[in-house]
Amino acid sequence: MVPDAEFRSYYGRPVLKPPVWEWKIPAYLFTGGLAAGSAVLGAGADLTDRPALRQAGRLGSLGALLVSVVLLVADLGRPERFHHMLRVAKPTSPMSVGTWILTAFGPGVAAAAASELMPARWRRTRIGRLLGLLARPAGLSAVVFAPGVASYTAVLLSHTTAPGWFEARGQLPFVFSGSAAASSGGLMMALAPVEEAGPARWFAASGAVGELVASKVLESRLHPVILETYTTGRAHRLRAWSEGLTVAGLGGTLLAAHRSRTVAVASGIALLAGSALQRFGVFAAGVASTKDPRYVVVPQRERLQERQPQT
Repeated sequence: MVPDAEFRSYYGRPVLKPPVWEWKIPAYLFTGGLAAGSAVLGAGADLTDRPALRQAGRLGSLGALLVSVVLLVADLGRPERFHHMLRVAKPTSPMSVGTWILTAFGPGVAAAAASELMPARWRRTRIGRLLGLLARPAGLSAVVFAPGVASYTAVLLSHTTAPGWFEARGQLPFVFSGSAAASSGGLMMALAPVEEAGPARWFAASGAVGELVASKVLESRLHPVILETYTTGRAHRLRAWSEGLTVAGLGGTLLAAHRSRTVAVASGIALLAGSALQRFGVFAAGVASTKDPRYVVVPQRERLQERQPQT
């Protein structure tokens, strides 16, 4: 009898090299989504005359975007070469497309936030009046690119060779988009008064539901072997905490955030933390999937067998 084959790597080396990305990348995934959702809420608040929510949305979006860009540039091997990414536009490259989406998203966010930061004594000057007129169209222009900012990072991950990300390519953008809405809605609930935060509560609740459902769909459609990377180890712990915090934040948002400032802030913080842990959990699952040859070999063999003609 021939013993069962063991999945071993060549001379003890893994089939794939683990990603060299550090914690800055999952943090960048989180802050990018937060910036996108906050921009949407800020523009909506501007159109519906909610000044406190508008200010929170515009400034929150700018702050999250700046942190996101700093994290991305800091993780590059040669940060001073970041501008080289703008020398080409390659539609087949998620990184290139994402860079240009961020480039188009940023000016609108910055202009809208600048109008909120302008001192009162400057608002009557020619520049102040001009910036006041540009703030609304600038905010709306950012909204056009916000869906791409919220979801392109999922496409970026799923176009790598990491089986845990590649196998989840169909559902990961929905997970990230729901997570972005939940986190940005949670941030606005924590910053804006209860009277103006109705749209933020709706945005947070719908995003939390979307994130939870998309996560379950993702798990149900993964290959059983790849599913292990999401349901065991560090990725499982992070995602379990994410799910618990998101459910708690959703419950507080639906039940009492509309009448209690304390509950609104606590629910918003829970949604923010749940969204961040979701990104770190997905990141951990992808890294883990590169360290065991079984996660690479088994799905590939099954796909090859499916393509072979039946005899």
